[in-house]
Amino acid sequence: MRTMILSNDSFTVARMSTIVSQTRSSLMAGAKAMMIVGLKKQMMNGVAHFVYMKKDGTIREAWGTTCGTLVAKHTTGTGITRELYKTTAYYDIECGSWRSFRWENIIAVY
Repeated sequence: MRTMILSNDSFTVARMSTIVSQTRSSLMAGAKAMMIVGLKKQMMNGVAHFVYMKKDGTIREAWGTTCGTLVAKHTTGTGITRELYKTTAYYDIECGSWRSFRWENIIAVY
């Protein structure tokens, strides 16, 4: 297996490794890992629009954020990062609660 490193960020490398094991495609893993990097930047600065496949196979279009000023009253700071569970967490502004998606299931970021 050939390894392609697009970032020195340990979470990006972990994401790629996880996605490769699920999709069997290093090209797909690189593309999805970089989508997640971009998505996380968008969510830290405001609200992001993205699409992913839920665990049950349905497609979910979401508007989410992790921007501190937008989610401060919904954050306790006592949890463990979802990155350790191979998922990315976000605050769903439509549902008004925290959600997460599996890295390999990201489809698009707008």
